[in-house]
Amino acid sequence: MLILSLIITLFKIQFMNRLITLITLLSISGIFIFSTSFKNEFNKENTLQKVNKLDSISKKAIQNVNAVKVPKKVMFANELAPLNDVDVYERLDRELIVNSFRHSSTFLVLKRAQKFFPIIEPILKKNNVPEDFKYLAVIESDLTYAVSPAGARGIWQIMRTTGRELGLEVNSNVDERYHIEKSTQAACEYLKKSKELLGSWTLAAAAYNAGNSGISRRLKEQKVDNYYDLLLGEETGRYVFRILAIKQIMEQPELYGFHIKSKQKYSMPHFNYVHLDTAVTSLVDFSNKFGYTYKQLKQYNPWLREKHLNNKTKRHYEIRFPKR
Repeated sequence: MLILSLIITLFKIQFMNRLITLITLLSISGIFIFSTSFKNEFNKENTLQKVNKLDSISKKAIQNVNAVKVPKKVMFANELAPLNDVDVYERLDRELIVNSFRHSSTFLVLKRAQKFFPIIEPILKKNNVPEDFKYLAVIESDLTYAVSPAGARGIWQIMRTTGRELGLEVNSNVDERYHIEKSTQAACEYLKKSKELLGSWTLAAAAYNAGNSGISRRLKEQKVDNYYDLLLGEETGRYVFRILAIKQIMEQPELYGFHIKSKQKYSMPHFNYVHLDTAVTSLVDFSNKFGYTYKQLKQYNPWLREKHLNNKTKRHYEIRFPKR
């Protein structure tokens, strides 16, 4: 009986241990399942909130993007663009879109115009070149002293050889492609020759990009007499349309979403002029002599390319400093 009693006791102990173990396992499983379920529901809710937020942002952004206005009539240098031609209309529309949504660059151009147009416009007028060509300078350089991969420089992006042919001094010491007045005069000379050769100002504008011989050759090959009927490469094919588009935007900036007050635009200061016809060993000392810094000299005379002026031929130069 004692042995039987011991066996029964051991059995009960083992049974209770197993029962406790089972209960423990079931409890752990329940906690895990509940935790996983809660986590999944939380993730699902969080994901849904993110999707709804993104969807809301997306809808809001789409509502803020509007088609640009294409004018019914567009003129360049008093020459009418044939917008009744579907291809011409679409190409102008493309450039209006590109420049309207090129926000920072177009906005900066609008600011710089007040700085450079008052210098450019009188020179164009003196040369009987239509004022619309000031927009050619805009698309060439964004009204900066830019340098192209091909080596064109300055606001009018003139090549070295072309600059010399047009009477500019171009070397490592002096580069008048950076001289706003002289480079504008050089651009006028080129454009007048192009107009005389090709017959229209629109073709003259295209030739500023592709060259007189290039445009002349294509006109003969394709047996047409105007820019809008020419099949051209990507760059020249867009060139005049870029001018037309930037003209529209700069003349009616608010219509294309650009709002800027006159006082927020940049301006050129009034100048004091120093005339010289000799070499200058140190332009730093030269600037200091007149109470200015070398930085101010370079800022307003970017055509001076080195810290000295050779002037072996005793040419006359006009150095300008901002009036105080």
